[in-house]
Amino acid sequence: MQPSQLFSMRGERVLVTGASSGLGWHFATVLARAGADVALAARRIEKLAELAAQLEDEGVRVHTVSMDVASTKSVESGVASSVEALGGITVLINNAGITDTVPFVKQSEESWQAIIDTNVNGAWRVARAVTQHMMETGRGNIVNVASVMSTRVAGHLTAYCTSKGAILQMTHSLGHDLSRYGIRVNAIAPGYIHTPFNETFFKSEAGQKIIDRIPQKRLGEPEDLDGAILLLASRASKYMTGSVVTVDGGHLQSTL
Repeated sequence: MQPSQLFSMRGERVLVTGASSGLGWHFATVLARAGADVALAARRIEKLAELAAQLEDEGVRVHTVSMDVASTKSVESGVASSVEALGGITVLINNAGITDTVPFVKQSEESWQAIIDTNVNGAWRVARAVTQHMMETGRGNIVNVASVMSTRVAGHLTAYCTSKGAILQMTHSLGHDLSRYGIRVNAIAPGYIHTPFNETFFKSEAGQKIIDRIPQKRLGEPEDLDGAILLLASRASKYMTGSVVTVDGGHLQSTL
């Protein structure tokens, strides 16, 4: 394979959950521009319209679907719709997730349950539904979105850190169990990535202290994840499964 073809997504049919904003939006765009057909999934389908129109203008085949990963019925319906629209799913970007920044002693059970049910159970639901289809075709590729919080912690994020730790172990376990069916499972673990939602915080004194602890002394930009997501989603990583690619500016190597 020529180097220029190594990270090509041509011929791939990708389902991206949580595609209406943030990293999901960015991952869908990157993979579509690399040649993939894409199914965009989110709870509110109207939020997907702008991205769908943008990609369709670029000649990409796009399907949008309403999917609440906290609902088994919604997941199964959304996956079936995407399989029918695209003629199958070869790659899943398991991205949907939420958080709630709150001290553990003040966190409600409802908040805890919502985060675990979306981030962990939701990822499991989508992986299970997609796997049923992939087993029929004899190949598939699942990329879970983990975090540096899978292995380290930050204040007031107990539920989120717990959920991302579970995603890490789910990746290892599924990578082992699904290999026999020709399905690979890997994860990308981003560090702190600059988005419009966290811009104000990272300009604060507390935010600047976090940035100072990153060896590269800056936040990541969404495009800093492009190489890793293209590696894991494409056949360039065909001998990788159960692996985690961390993209964090060296944050996990920062001193204690």
